[in-house]
Amino acid sequence: MYYSTIYSSIIGDLLVVCDEQNIIGLWMMGQKYFCPLKEQVQPQDSHPLLLKAKNWLDEYFGGNKPVISALPLAPMGSDFRKEVWEILCRIPYGQVMTYGQIADIVAKNHGKEKMSAQAVGGAVGHNPISVIIPCHRVVGTNGSLTGYAGGMDKKLTLLRHEGVDTDRFTVPVKGTAI
Repeated sequence: MYYSTIYSSIIGDLLVVCDEQNIIGLWMMGQKYFCPLKEQVQPQDSHPLLLKAKNWLDEYFGGNKPVISALPLAPMGSDFRKEVWEILCRIPYGQVMTYGQIADIVAKNHGKEKMSAQAVGGAVGHNPISVIIPCHRVVGTNGSLTGYAGGMDKKLTLLRHEGVDTDRFTVPVKGTAI
């Protein structure tokens, strides 16, 4: 059984979902790839894990830097996607990393010379625990903000909230959400 709550934030309402032991999802209302769970999700605002996630989000949106490891997270995806999401969790607040840099880390982890930045982009775009697993901190090598499943306006808001100077980035004219 999955349980959910709605959290109101500066980027709109967020759907937070957990199972009995872990946070498994956090989606922005209307985002691409919104809550792809096949099982029924039961609203339960008082579930202890959801309360813990709401407290974490209160800290984050309150301007603090809560540690990701304070929450039990279990994003569902392939081993490759989980590896990419783990790397996202290591990007410090207020900093960004490129898809290419992440691809280089994954390649090195597997003893390969190269890894596709596009494959990394697919994994980043399918991050099921947005905001907490900070996919908004990933940008294109050329300084483009590239796609964001929640919308470019939300990506910019999150980066600015963390103190990133977004003037150095370009916003693509055409949507590029993965």
